[in-house]
Amino acid sequence: MTSKICVSILINNYNYAEFLELAIDSALNQTYSNVEVIVVDDGSTDNSWEILKKYENKIITICKENGGQASAFNAGFRKSQGDIICFLDADDAFLPEKLEKVVRAFEKYPDIGWCFHPLKLINANYEIIDLQSYPDKSGVYDVTSHMKRGKLRGKLPLESIITSGMCLSRFLLKQILPMPEEIRITSDDYIKYAALGMSKGFILLEELAHQRIHANNAYTRRPDKKQVTSEVAILTAYNLKAKFPFLAAFVNEIFAYGIATYTDVGSNHVDFNKIIHEYTSSLPIIEKIKVMMRAKIYSFLF
Repeated sequence: MTSKICVSILINNYNYAEFLELAIDSALNQTYSNVEVIVVDDGSTDNSWEILKKYENKIITICKENGGQASAFNAGFRKSQGDIICFLDADDAFLPEKLEKVVRAFEKYPDIGWCFHPLKLINANYEIIDLQSYPDKSGVYDVTSHMKRGKLRGKLPLESIITSGMCLSRFLLKQILPMPEEIRITSDDYIKYAALGMSKGFILLEELAHQRIHANNAYTRRPDKKQVTSEVAILTAYNLKAKFPFLAAFVNEIFAYGIATYTDVGSNHVDFNKIIHEYTSSLPIIEKIKVMMRAKIYSFLF
């Protein structure tokens, strides 16, 4: 399939040399041809550079000091030229027909800003971990009004939307990026929530990529996942509220979740106590009471 629409695939990599080649090949071997592949290596200390040299005439490579996933997103987007931007974690892989189906959705619905789809979970041996079914149908979803009221839950047919299942129009993404680089991990939350709050989009209920579950997943299998989840929620809420104040009702929910799981988080990059104080101090008293009550409810549920 060919089209005038150019698609940029942004691959973010940090010490995933063992998976990187498969990710790049999956981006290059698409049935859709008008594609540029950009790999941002975020200061890897393994042999990722040796892998990247094999593709020097086929991809655009950005090698930078380690700064986290958000900084990799920002760097890749600055270099990109595509009308549609698709994200790919270096330990995941696209199925060959992904871009063709994504472009078709954008062509059919030219007023959408995003296209999100689920991923098929596989293990290190390429075995499918679980089979998922989707009772709903693919289609256009507009949850902007729900986001403004803080009521997203149950409004989309996907339980989770992660990096390798996210595609955004350049027009929308340039309103979101650059994003704050202190969100060093799970930075896709910031992008997807902003996108959902700003534009309608297309949910494509096909597993068009593989998410690899392995011992070194940067987030999925972390032993300190609860603490990291807390950090991400607090930083995401704080920065979304600052840039997109119309999403305040929704990000208050994220913030409440974050402080419910917050247990004296330590970080070399961010003063979380200061962020929590600034956030709560900025809230009107009624809103502040609602956030703290919601946090207590989350704490009870956990």
